Amino acid sequence: MEYRPLGKTGVKVSPICLGTAFRSQDDEDVCIKVIHRAIDLGCNFIDTALYGAGRSEQVVGKALKGKRDDIVLTTKVFGTLGEGPNRARLSRLNLMTGVEASLQRLQTDHIDLYLLHSFDPETPLEETLRALDDIVRQGKARYIGCSNFKTWKVMEALWISSDHNWAPFSCIQSQYNLLNRFEIEPELMPLCKQFGIGIMTYSPLAVGLLTGQFRRDEPLTGTWAKRQDRFVSYMTDQADAIIQTVVDIAKDLDATAAQIAIAWLLNRPNIVPILGPDHPDQVDDVFGALEIKLSGEHHQKLDAVSKPMEIQHSAYLTQHWRNVIA
Repeated sequence: MEYRPLGKTGVKVSPICLGTAFRSQDDEDVCIKVIHRAIDLGCNFIDTALYGAGRSEQVVGKALKGKRDDIVLTTKVFGTLGEGPNRARLSRLNLMTGVEASLQRLQTDHIDLYLLHSFDPETPLEETLRALDDIVRQGKARYIGCSNFKTWKVMEALWISSDHNWAPFSCIQSQYNLLNRFEIEPELMPLCKQFGIGIMTYSPLAVGLLTGQFRRDEPLTGTWAKRQDRFVSYMTDQADAIIQTVVDIAKDLDATAAQIAIAWLLNRPNIVPILGPDHPDQVDDVFGALEIKLSGEHHQKLDAVSKPMEIQHSAYLTQHWRNVIA
């Protein structure tokens, strides 16, 4: 496996990050097998958070016994377990509580990449960044970053950290796929390139739409069966054309549609997609995308059909997409 740098940190990570939310897998033993299978295939990058009221971190902690030193481990913080007005947001109080709880669940003494799970408008960003710097100086985290931050807020955070000589953001995590290029391409990707910030992307298959299993005028199954109105509203002519192009290329290359969608991401600069298989067999399918070689013609077709609409519409589209998957 050809590992790639995580921004300018000097850390090398697998080109695919294993997501461990396990929302569709209740069997803990199977979850652990998924993690072990990914590691066996060369994955050294694992992403988790407070999914399932801490279950995800607990499973990851168990799975990494004896393997921890070879893994770049990411977790995130926003809400923390418990009740009360201070069990949420990004205050210093909650961050310090959250990191200790995560370390305990993960059965480790440090987190390699600690991300703010979302922006908190109620806490001064300076307070949050000072707390993160202390967490890094205490050795409880090696690097820090953010998820779902607007471009100007990432820039503001970089400026504050630089002004105080605090640990800066090393990585961001945002949604990105063939159906949603408009959210980060215009501004956030250039910013990350300029400042050497790594980019992890979630929802690479657009909640299953890019697997080609959910099409117009066909019965919906699984998650989308309960969201038919949202499916209809999102399945625009362009979205349908994107999915059809992915399916056609998959047939040409004797691959799955999911592998084509992932392969397109893998060829984007500075991108590490997060994939969350729920069964060991699915791990093989996901990492099989590393073997897919898209031609220049394939890239041209995918880029053309998925070209974002005018930038002025991006705010509306971003909110529309979030409403669809909520």
